[in-house]
Amino acid sequence: MRFPIAVLILLLFILPLSISGRIRLPLEDLGTAATELLRNPFDTSNYGKLQLNNGLALTPQMGWNSWNFFACDINETVIKETADALVSTGLADHGYNYVNIDDCWSSLLRNGKGELVPDPKTFPSGIKALADYIHGKGLKIGIYSDAGAFTCQVRPGSLFHENVDAELFASWGIDYLKYDNCFNLGIPPKERYPPMRDALNSTGRTIFYSLCEWGQDDPALWAGKVGNSWRTTDDINDSWASMTAIADLNDKWASYAGPGGWNDPDMLEVGNGGMTYPEYRAHFSIWALMKAPLLIGCDARNMTAETLEILSNKEVIAVNQDPLGVQGRKLSAEEEDGCSQVWAGPLSNNRLVVALWNRCSKSVKVTVKWDVIGLSASTNVSVRDLWKHEDVSENVVGGFSAEVDAHDCEMYTFTPIEYISTI
Repeated sequence: MRFPIAVLILLLFILPLSISGRIRLPLEDLGTAATELLRNPFDTSNYGKLQLNNGLALTPQMGWNSWNFFACDINETVIKETADALVSTGLADHGYNYVNIDDCWSSLLRNGKGELVPDPKTFPSGIKALADYIHGKGLKIGIYSDAGAFTCQVRPGSLFHENVDAELFASWGIDYLKYDNCFNLGIPPKERYPPMRDALNSTGRTIFYSLCEWGQDDPALWAGKVGNSWRTTDDINDSWASMTAIADLNDKWASYAGPGGWNDPDMLEVGNGGMTYPEYRAHFSIWALMKAPLLIGCDARNMTAETLEILSNKEVIAVNQDPLGVQGRKLSAEEEDGCSQVWAGPLSNNRLVVALWNRCSKSVKVTVKWDVIGLSASTNVSVRDLWKHEDVSENVVGGFSAEVDAHDCEMYTFTPIEYISTI
């Protein structure tokens, strides 16, 4: 059972907290910092309104999905080896626990009982055996279907077959369903997606429900009552232009995300080779700040050291998984075409996450002013760099600046210093 957001925010400020040898003063002694921290510009007016409340997605889902790297070139060996890699690299320990099979796992036709059938050439052992293997690794397994007559790669869809498919998925031990939008017969998504929700719930198995409606009918406005996450955009591709455009589209719906239901700007492209290291670092930073699902989209069996470094940054992951669950957003944009940007959002324990994102083609100095992030001008702030893993300053007042390389992103936590030292 979740508390109302007003209660959660109140608890954040009245519960005792010890940080780095300091104790927090009572709320009435904090001055304006505590009350300013969560006021607009971080609009949470829709926070918690729509969430499905099925006990899942209290933080954004983390894991791996086959599509971005493998597309249809998948088989049970690839899936098993990926599960092995998530464990051996330590990514599973960082929270990447869903191993999600995308399109092309099934045969072209249903069987005589009307059931979906795994492709015997690529999944000869069946999905149940694969699920058992993945569960044996301490991970969870996801599968893919479509709220249409066919999937996007023209395999059988689940439209009008929701109950039989949901029962089959549950019998296999499936933990997660990505539900796509191809060949939808022109039926509105508000009519096509709830039947699978009801079918999944009726199985008695707890299955994460991820709507992939591409943002066509503004799912943030209605999908929270249907699923645990909803795509707000078209498919991402492994390019700077695609990633930045999708971030901007997803930003529009920030006030609707929260524990139980998340805006989904699509899977991560980190490690697939189409962007530079700074661009991938920016990609991961902004997805984490936006409370987007962190679903790895590269070949987890063959990652570079740089890719693993990005994906395993525990401080950035902690921003994404923060229990307050408020999606950060773009707050300012300067320079030509607004390429010098400040993105930020509130975190638990009276903190803020701040990303200084340089989308310009040259190095620029990016500055965040306290009024932009909802702090009073006199607030004294402690700043920690989440990529360097070090405290930058204990006493920053009024604003903060950093030189940021082209297409890079620096990421920080800001903690207002309204504390007294312990003796």
